[in-house]
Amino acid sequence: GYRAGAGEKQMNYYALIYYVVDDYVTRRTQYRDEHLRRAGEASTRGELALGGAFTDPADRSMLIFTVNDPSIVEMFVQNDPYFKNGLVVRYEIRPWKVVVGSMKGSF
Repeated sequence: GYRAGAGEKQMNYYALIYYVVDDYVTRRTQYRDEHLRRAGEASTRGELALGGAFTDPADRSMLIFTVNDPSIVEMFVQNDPYFKNGLVVRYEIRPWKVVVGSMKGSF
């Protein structure tokens, strides 16, 4: 994984895993634009590296954050329209230790 150089803060990877309702794909439509806008803003800030939904079955989604404080991920969840409107039945924020590869400079 990427190691911070002199003067840089060490960023950690966190996986945000959403467990979603059975009819998530149809119910998300009215909230999707706001969700994607907020995710795009987090990406622009350098916090959100990757995000997307699992398919077949569409029962979860995962977002990978690169931040130095997991409270940033928690704040994303609390403000996400999918969570606020009951599409997410539970979620996990897990520290993710990357041992191979790097996303630095990939985007």
